[in-house]
Amino acid sequence: MKRWTRIVSVMILVALLALAAGCGSKPATTGENTNTPASNGPKKFTIGYDIYFVGNTWSVQMMQEFKGAAERHKDELNDVVYTESEGKVDKQIANIEDMIAKKVDAIVVTPNSPSALAPVLEKAADAGIKVILSAAKADTDKYTALVTVDDVDFGRAGAEWLVKKLNGQGNIIALNGIAGISVSDERWKGAKEVFDKNPGIKVVGVQAADWDYAKAKAATASLLAANPKIDGVWSQGGEMTLGAIEAFQAANRPLVPMTGEDNNGFLKKWKELQAKGFTAVAASKPTWLSAESLEVALKALKGQQVTKDNYLPAPTITEENLDKFVRADLPDSFWTQTKLTDDQIKALFQK
Repeated sequence: MKRWTRIVSVMILVALLALAAGCGSKPATTGENTNTPASNGPKKFTIGYDIYFVGNTWSVQMMQEFKGAAERHKDELNDVVYTESEGKVDKQIANIEDMIAKKVDAIVVTPNSPSALAPVLEKAADAGIKVILSAAKADTDKYTALVTVDDVDFGRAGAEWLVKKLNGQGNIIALNGIAGISVSDERWKGAKEVFDKNPGIKVVGVQAADWDYAKAKAATASLLAANPKIDGVWSQGGEMTLGAIEAFQAANRPLVPMTGEDNNGFLKKWKELQAKGFTAVAASKPTWLSAESLEVALKALKGQQVTKDNYLPAPTITEENLDKFVRADLPDSFWTQTKLTDDQIKALFQK
């Protein structure tokens, strides 16, 4: 009997020691953002998004595309830190520094300068932050992914169309975007390569009009005054092309073949003038690149494999498929390559 009593006592002691050990131990943690799937569900992430510029309708819609994607993925997001850089390099650097200090999980950014932004982007990458370049490049390989279209091809496609329309002969003017941004520089690089191979084409004027309607209209008016003979317009932006058309009309100059983009105002004007013989082409850099950038950021954060350099196809609008894209029911400021829902489009454009 005493032996059984001793055995029971030992068993109780062992049980008490095990219970004490269990109460005293704690699960390992890696920081305040760590979630245990069994108790708190999948980990949520904090994303930093810097909109480089809201001075034209394309960039405004690009920002809205990102916000629409963030809403679709709200169950995966803890927070989104939004900043706006006004096209200023120093402000964008400060915005990225602030995101690093806030220890965001990923940064989605369109660099205002490929060289000047490189050091701060490298700093973010060294801090373990996923860096997603959206619609523009940076002069560094320390980034998680680039999501864009090939801007050299974009510029080349319009230039080849224009040369063909002019049968390789004529004076043309060129309207570029914001000087120093890789998008504008690469589009002009692609176009200039084509023009340089066609000696019958003379580029009589090049202006940076910042992808802005008013600036392009003024620049075109100035170029028209300086050049009595202009046979074509190579423009790398839809709003700029609309401005160019109206400058030609104001100067009572005959319209010439022009390149553009998928801006609805330009497409509506193109459609209106088709019967009068106006001809154009529109390459597209979809505003939904920002939404795709968020998708890539989330995949990377969840440990999924992502392609480092994502060059997505740039849809082209031609005489044959113009009716598919032009939206008579929406304002000029709408860009037709979108992933926004009809409700989001109405909320944004039909106020």
